Amino acid sequence: MKSIVLDASVALAWSLDRPTPAYADRVGRLLLSGVRAVVPALWLLEMANGFAVAERRRLLTSSEIIEALRHLDVILAQSIEVGTESFSIRTVLGSARAFSLTAYDAIYLEMALRHKLALATLDRALRAAAVKAGVELVH
Repeated sequence: MKSIVLDASVALAWSLDRPTPAYADRVGRLLLSGVRAVVPALWLLEMANGFAVAERRRLLTSSEIIEALRHLDVILAQSIEVGTESFSIRTVLGSARAFSLTAYDAIYLEMALRHKLALATLDRALRAAAVKAGVELVH
């Protein structure tokens, strides 16, 4: 496995979940071992929103977010490629409808399908959709 599609749910779990889910740890180790992750540009917004919500809910302090962002910057530089490709509204809407996903999650599924890559996600609905669509899941 050279590359995977990385859902924000996994990356946010590294900073937000205590303890960190074993699955998120495994994906993190894959990235440290040289596997590359591809993410849609939307991923950056989802990450920012996850940290904003965590701070608002007092799950993380400002200093904890700064530290998490430092760690994320290293991972971004070494292991994550932010995609610049676009997806048509019809394609995303079609996947969202077909698999009962949000449009945001449908983009991850479409990216995995388009590039024939395994998908790393903690999202149950997205995992189920991937199985139905024939997308390999990172285990």
